[in-house]
Parts: sequence; C-alpha cells; structure tokens
Amino acid sequence: MTDLGTSILSTAVLLFFLMDPLGNIPVLLSVLKGIPPKRQRFIIIRELLIALGILILFLFAGQRILGFLHLQQESVTIAGGIILLIIGLRLIFPSKDGVMGKQPGGEPFIVPIAIPMIAGPSVLAMLMLLTQQEDGQMSNWFFALLIAWGLCALLLMTAPFLYKILRERGLHAIERLMGMILVMMAVQMLINGFKVLF
Repeated sequence: MTDLGTSILSTAVLLFFLMDPLGNIPVLLSVLKGIPPKRQRFIIIRELLIALGILILFLFAGQRILGFLHLQQESVTIAGGIILLIIGLRLIFPSKDGVMGKQPGGEPFIVPIAIPMIAGPSVLAMLMLLTQQEDGQMSNWFFALLIAWGLCALLLMTAPFLYKILRERGLHAIERLMGMILVMMAVQMLINGFKVLF
C-alpha cells in the first residue's frame, strides 16, 4: 500500500474510532426505543446525513476557524491529544451514563444522534487539526472522512442486528479495545506537539 493510501486509511480509522459507532449502539437503541422500525431507519439515515454535512463543513472551514481564533498547529495538536486521551479513558473506564452522558428521550432531531454521537466535539476538533496539515491533503482528508462516516453509517444502520449478536458485553469489550487504541494515538499526538514546542 502506498504512503497516500496508508495516510487516508489511518486517518479514516482515527475518525471512525472518534465517532465510536459501536459504543453508541446501546445509546442509539435506547433513544429510538418505542419508535416503529421503518421510522427508526428514516431517523438514522436523516441524522447520518445531517452529521456528514456538519463534518464536511468543519473539514473545509476548519482552517478559517483556526485562523480566526489565531491558533497555532502545536496548540491544536496538544489540545487534540488531550481530547483523544480523555475520550479513550472514558471508553476504557465508562461511567454509568456512558461516554456521551445522559441522553434526552423522545424522537431525536440533530441532538443527540447527529450531534454529539456522530459529529462529536472530538471528531470536529480532529478535522480542524487535519486542516492544519500540509497543503494539498484536503482531498485525502475528505476521502478519509467519507470512509469513516460510511463505516459508521453501516454499523448504525445494522444496530439492532449487531446488538443481538454481540450483546452488551461484546460491545463493551470492543469499545474498551477502541479506547486503548485511542489512548495510544493521543499519547503520540502529545509527543509530536511537545517535540515541536521544545
């Protein structure tokens, strides 16, 4: 695999972990509880498309946002590492309310599925961080985002089926594994940020 393919794939994996679809399946099912299956599918598709629109907006406008806030790449890298570390630790040591905290009941619209379950603060921060990378990479980040979003969409669309197979214990085990990988990525980001500073 070429360096370009590896870069796109590794970025897609990172964004996929940050979206945490497996960890969000129990929350998704509880939010959609009592809604007819056909309506559930419609809601999931609608929320996925809304989330994609928000993610693309942050990807292409992220650099302007950082420029407006006068943020340097090192500060964004270190902040992104801290956010990843916190999310990773929450996945490994979950609270009783889950990674996203308590969710409101009723039929959801934008909140909590599109934001913050799919397009959460950690994903948005990572997209802004990616826009600070070398020029000419925007199309690569866009493809990586589409891959991550597509995998997330696939898992969320099959949420009831996956839950029947893996059950809660299986989902928790996979979520903890994802948390471990996120913690390692977070430490590497912090090392990279501090290397530039010092």
